[in-house]
Amino acid sequence: MPLVRKPTQPAEPPKASAGEVLAGLASANPEARWTAARAAAELADSAGALAAALPQETDARVREAMFTSLARIGTRESLRAMLPMLRSNDAALRTGALDALCSSHFAAHELLPQLLSDPDVDVRILSCELARSLPSEDASRSLCTLLDREAEVNVCAAAIEVLAEVGNQAALPALERCAQRFPQVPFLTFAIRLATDRIRAAGSRD
Repeated sequence: MPLVRKPTQPAEPPKASAGEVLAGLASANPEARWTAARAAAELADSAGALAAALPQETDARVREAMFTSLARIGTRESLRAMLPMLRSNDAALRTGALDALCSSHFAAHELLPQLLSDPDVDVRILSCELARSLPSEDASRSLCTLLDREAEVNVCAAAIEVLAEVGNQAALPALERCAQRFPQVPFLTFAIRLATDRIRAAGSRD
């Protein structure tokens, strides 16, 4: 009986070096930049280069790969490198940074308190979304702390929207206090009522 040879497994291509990744990120060819951006996920020290390249990147596919790699690297440096992009005038850059940060549990746990205290109103609004990835108890605590000190109606509205989906019964007193502080804002009153009803309904099912 003849011996049956096992099929030869193709050799894995060698990983790109740091130098190759840096050169690829600066290439004029979008395909080369996309390849380099994906390879950068395997190089923890490439976070700075990715963050520097992102604001200049015009190709949506390449930009997405860059954000994905920063999130996959997952170090404190790689996540903090995206924070300045939350202040960008480029909506796509803000959204990409927020989505990448939302995919990281580290970002929600470690960076959320800082972001919810940011002097920039828009950063505080965007940062409320990070609470969605936290356990209900942690999300409620963070957003209720924000509500009790927040003077901007739109920031309160963003926090209330998230609480309506992930908040627990502990959020009800803070929602009531917020309603008492802004009785003259009809849309906020409605949002608080809706969030309160949803939280109570969810609590009754538990």
